[in-house]
Amino acid sequence: MLTIIAKLAALLCLFWLPHAHAAITISSARVWPAQEYTRLTLESGQPIRHNLFALQNPERLVIDLEEVEINGALNEIAGKIGDGDPYILSVRVGRFKPGVARLVLDLKTEVKPQLFSLKPVAEYGHRLVLDIYPAVPVDPLMALALKSETLLPETPAAQEGKTAASAPASAPPRPDAGAPPADTATRAADAALPAEPSAAKPGKPPAKSGPEIGNRILIIAVDAGHGGEDPGARGPNGTYEKDITLAISRKLKEMLDDTPGMRGVLTRDGDYFIPLGGRIEKARQVHADLFISIHADAFIKPHARGSSVFALSERGATSASARWLAKKENEADLIGGVNIAVKDPYLARTLLDLSQTATISDSIKLGKFMLRELDNVNTLHRGFVEQAGFAVLKSPDIPSVLVESAFISNPAEERQLNDTRFQEQLAQAILGGIKSYFSQNPPLARQRIAQND
Repeated sequence: MLTIIAKLAALLCLFWLPHAHAAITISSARVWPAQEYTRLTLESGQPIRHNLFALQNPERLVIDLEEVEINGALNEIAGKIGDGDPYILSVRVGRFKPGVARLVLDLKTEVKPQLFSLKPVAEYGHRLVLDIYPAVPVDPLMALALKSETLLPETPAAQEGKTAASAPASAPPRPDAGAPPADTATRAADAALPAEPSAAKPGKPPAKSGPEIGNRILIIAVDAGHGGEDPGARGPNGTYEKDITLAISRKLKEMLDDTPGMRGVLTRDGDYFIPLGGRIEKARQVHADLFISIHADAFIKPHARGSSVFALSERGATSASARWLAKKENEADLIGGVNIAVKDPYLARTLLDLSQTATISDSIKLGKFMLRELDNVNTLHRGFVEQAGFAVLKSPDIPSVLVESAFISNPAEERQLNDTRFQEQLAQAILGGIKSYFSQNPPLARQRIAQND
C-alpha cells in the first residue's frame, strides 16, 4: 500500500513541478529614449512579479524579476541603450539567485522611476514598463524661452518699439501696470513683435475690440499623434501613422517658427509615447494659443479617402464615423501604456460649461479655416468640421482641433503621405488655416483656468 502511495505521489510531482517552476519568457524588450523621459518595456506571455529599488554612489536602478528566464530577448536590451539616452548609461542582466533575474541600470543622473504592469491589449501581451523621469522635470516654457532668445534677433522695428516704450512722456500706460514682473521664461516667450500697421483712418483713433495683446508671440502646440508603444494605424504597405504624424508636425513647426509672431511647440519630437493628458499638459505649460493634433486616418474599407478636421463635442458625436474615430483615438492610452496610479487632471475633468463652450466655438472656427486650406491640397472627406469626444481636445481654455491629414488605410493616400512634398503641402495648409483664423479672431488675453490638484 505504501509503495502505491509513493508511486502516486511521484507521478503527481511530475505533473506539478513543471507548472510550479515554469520560467516566464520575455518575448520582446524595447527602449524608447526621450528628453521628457525614457521608457523600458518588457513584454511576456504572463505577468511578471517584480521588485524595484535604487542605489546611490553611483546612481543605479535595480529590478528583480521573479521566475523570468534569461533569454536572447532579455539580453538584447543592453545593446538597445544608445549613447544619446539622457538618463540610462548602460544595462546589465544576470541571475541574482535561483528564480530571480536581475536588471541593473547604470544611470547618468538622479531620476524618479515609475514601474508598473499593463494587461494585454491590441497586439501586445503582458508588459512590465519602467518610466525613468528626471528628478527635476523639464520645463517646456523655459525651453521655449531659451529657443526664443536665439530665434528672435533684434530687428530695427523691435528696437524702435523698445525706444518708444522707454520714453516716459509718450509711452501709453500698459494694461498690466502694477503687476509683478514676469519671470525670465515668460519674458522671453512673450518677446515683443513689430507692431501691425493701423487700418484706422487718419485723424481717428483706432477702434478697440478688446485688450491690446499684439506685442507677444503666438504659441501653437503641434501634437504628433501616437508614438512609441502606440504606433497608431498601419497602412497596407506597412507605414506607421506615428511616423507620418511626426514628419508633418516637424514641418509645421518649422513653418511656424519661420512665421513672424509665431512659434511652434511639439508635444513630442521623437518616437516615444506621450499620454493624452500629457499632451494637453504641455500645451498649457507653454501657454499655447492653439492646439493642433495631427493624425492619419484609417478605416475598415480601403477606399475611404480625404482630409478631415474634428473638434470636441459636449453632446455626442456628429456622425457614427466620428464617434468610432474618437473611440479609437481615445484608446491610445491603453495601447501606449499609461500608469493608472498617476492622476490625470484633464481626462478626469468634467467639461467646464461656459469656458468649454466658448473654447469649442473657437475650435470650430479654426477648423473651418483649415478645411478651406486643406481643400486645395487633398479631397475633403467631410466638408464641415465634425465633432466627437476626443480626449486629447479637452483643454478647457485652448482652442483645439484634430486634423486627419489623409487615410493611411487607402493605398493611394498612404503613398502620398510618404511623399515629402505632400507632407509640406499639408503643413502649409494647416498653417494657412491658423493665419486665417487669427486674422478674423485676434488673440485676446484669456484668463487661464487653474488646474485642480
